[in-house]
Amino acid sequence: MSDNVPLINWVDIQVNDLNRAMDFYEKVLMLPVQIERFDGFEFAVFGNSDGQGGCLIPSKKPVSSGTHLMYFNVHGRIREALALVPELGGKVEQDLHPIGTYGLRAIILDSEGNRFALHSGLDS
Repeated sequence: MSDNVPLINWVDIQVNDLNRAMDFYEKVLMLPVQIERFDGFEFAVFGNSDGQGGCLIPSKKPVSSGTHLMYFNVHGRIREALALVPELGGKVEQDLHPIGTYGLRAIILDSEGNRFALHSGLDS
């Protein structure tokens, strides 16, 4: 595998409140999030033009944090992003901590209850 190929290039995230989740992801990840409609279905998309990003998918089922752990790179602004989590209806599950030579991470629950990690390099 090439070094410039991402391990995760897209993610679908179930949400119960699309507008609340859009606000959460737009501010924490500092990415534009926009509504899309396809075949009568409304969802929100975030990411960039080279196909790296994801969808916020409305669901009537309860959202579960599950056992997976996705990492979102917040590019050197991990402390700022982490501070936004509770303000936007999320919860810090495990505060900021080093993960060896791989950088820093914090494990959070988003505004919908999805569990993931915020990640940044050691120089953050």
